[in-house]
Formats: sequence, structure tokens, C-alpha cells
Amino acid sequence: MPIAPSRVRTTVEVHLAIDTPWGMFAFLKGLPRVEIAVHSIHYLDLIRGFLGDPRGVHAKTIGHPSSDMAQTRTTAILDYGDEVRSAMSINHNHAFGRKHQAAEFRFDGTEGAAYAKLGLLLDYPRGEPDELWIRSKGESEWTEVPLRGSWFPDAFIGRMANLQRFCAGEDTHLIASVEDAWTTMALVEAAFESSAKPATPLKAHP
Repeated sequence: MPIAPSRVRTTVEVHLAIDTPWGMFAFLKGLPRVEIAVHSIHYLDLIRGFLGDPRGVHAKTIGHPSSDMAQTRTTAILDYGDEVRSAMSINHNHAFGRKHQAAEFRFDGTEGAAYAKLGLLLDYPRGEPDELWIRSKGESEWTEVPLRGSWFPDAFIGRMANLQRFCAGEDTHLIASVEDAWTTMALVEAAFESSAKPATPLKAHP
């Protein structure tokens, strides 16, 4: 059940500074839309799952001189009004070693916080272990939540397994509706549309 933004004062952030081996994804070369459409779409979908649908999005997605992909870097702000802040900072071209790379989600609320490390994206495709940490208001320490499995094939336990079982007649209904997927795609389209528009210009000096 999505959290009602009007009742929660919170921040949801996605931060990636990684070195994605684009050579493994040759099928993406030549496509006019890459980063948001095939990568950050998953983060937008997850944010919608927690916060519901935003009022709109401000976004800019661009490429990088070291890559022949259309876009590999994205910045986006999702508008949930004055009590919720949600932002993505995505950089697939941080090729300066593991030390300061990052692949993480941060949830900061008035009653607690959570931190998730997306281990697969660090040293892809070998990856590192995923991590999930939580801390409630008033507690002095963070608590790590035990996780099981790895990205492949365990990612297919949830929605993907449900879709496959539904198609095989083993499940009677889909966890995620077609309408929900359509709305995520509408958010993707809005982000690309925002990126194509000019920014608010500075006023000329009088």
C-alpha cells in the first residue's frame, strides 16, 4: 500500500556512482532512449510503490564522452509537494575505482530511516552482497536486516515469478496490474519530455 505523501514527511533518494560495463549491452547501441527507459525505470517504479504517483517530474538525462550510449547519466526530482522530497542521481561512468562508488537507496522519515545497498551494480556482473539497514527514532544504532539470495535468479521470486505463473495458469491474478505498469511508463515519458525542455533561464542583470 503506497504511503500517502500528505501524511508523511520523508526523503527518498537513489544515488548511483558506478562504472557500468556498457560493452555487455551492445543491443542498446543506437537506441534513442537508454538510461531512464531501461535502467532508472526500475527506481521510478519502486519510488511509486512507496510514495504513490508524483505530481510531476523534473529531469535531465545525458550521455558521456567515454560511451556510445544515448544516455548514461540522469538527474531527476519527483514532485510530491512540500512534505516529501524524492530525487535520483545516476552516474554510470564513475570509472575511478571502487573506493567512492555507490549504489544505494536512502529513506529518511520523521520516525526512522532505512538504507539499501544495491550490491549487484558494484563490480557488475559479479557484484557484492546486498545490504539493508534500518534505524528508528530514538535508537542509538542501525540494525542490519538479514537478506537471502542474490540478484540472479532470486529477483524472479516476486513479480516476475507471479507473471510467469499467471501465464502458465498457476496463479489466478497479477500482483502488479497493467494499469500500474502503464503509469510507470507515463512517468518515464514525462522524465524524457522534461529532459528535452529548456531549464528556467537566469534573469539578465539589470
